[in-house]
Amino acid sequence: MKRLFIYTLFIVFIPFIIVMVFDIDKKEEIALNFVSNTIIRVKREGSGDIEYLPLEEYIVGVLAGEMPIYFEKEAFKAQAVAARSYALKRIEYNKENEYDVVDSVINQVYLDNNYLKDAWKDEYVTNINKLREVVNETENEILEYDGEVIDALFFSTSNGYTENASLVFNMDLPYLKSVKSAWDEKTSSAFRSSLSISLNDFYDKLGLDYNEKLDVKIIKRSSTNRVINLNINGKEFISKSLYSKLGLRSTDFSIRQDGNNVIIDMVGYGHGVGMSQYGAEGMAEEGYSYSDILKYYYSGTNIKKL
Repeated sequence: MKRLFIYTLFIVFIPFIIVMVFDIDKKEEIALNFVSNTIIRVKREGSGDIEYLPLEEYIVGVLAGEMPIYFEKEAFKAQAVAARSYALKRIEYNKENEYDVVDSVINQVYLDNNYLKDAWKDEYVTNINKLREVVNETENEILEYDGEVIDALFFSTSNGYTENASLVFNMDLPYLKSVKSAWDEKTSSAFRSSLSISLNDFYDKLGLDYNEKLDVKIIKRSSTNRVINLNINGKEFISKSLYSKLGLRSTDFSIRQDGNNVIIDMVGYGHGVGMSQYGAEGMAEEGYSYSDILKYYYSGTNIKKL
């Protein structure tokens, strides 16, 4: 009889306990706060379709596309405010155009929920909640300078310094000035990289005649050690030309010949203007707040709620 009673308890209560445990573990998606009806028109590079998205939903997708999910929350908050400012500037610029932004590195990388569910699988709810909390906690916050929303450019990894916008994009903006970024070497695996390309392909991509001997002379570097212009086998180039034609990660580079190959050693990843994402992560790891990070990389700006 006692044995039957214990068996009955086991049959009845064990499934109940299992259900209770799973209910505790089950996480629900938190909701985004929408206090405005700001819509951004996003061109999907793959299909060419244009999607109309609430701005805050778009920012969540940008956070997922632009930063590794393991980044500190304060780094994500800095990215959210920068991405929102950048998006609003694009909306302002593109009033008469068909779309505001492209979903790729042309503007900001945006990943939609269907993609993220497939990529994150069981971690989807945990990860999406982290990003939605970031967006809710920075709700409607933008960066302004002299009363106007700023063009909040950002990039992956500095070479130890950010660069003046005037040297990269031919626009002299007071909040996009070079600052030291000492954290990147520690936080980013992309801080140093190398590219190997055949001598023949190197000449072909640059429109040069083949020559067994490669002669490279750096004519000028910026104060941050990024190449401004150089001479290759008697022809002068600006570094931005090599950056795009060769698919370089940075304009802080050196070029050397190794037999029939050309080796290009680079420091940093990206155009170098504005906020370094891995620099922001390094600052967050040291306890800096997102407002500290933003004010450091965007000189003279203030955080303002729309």
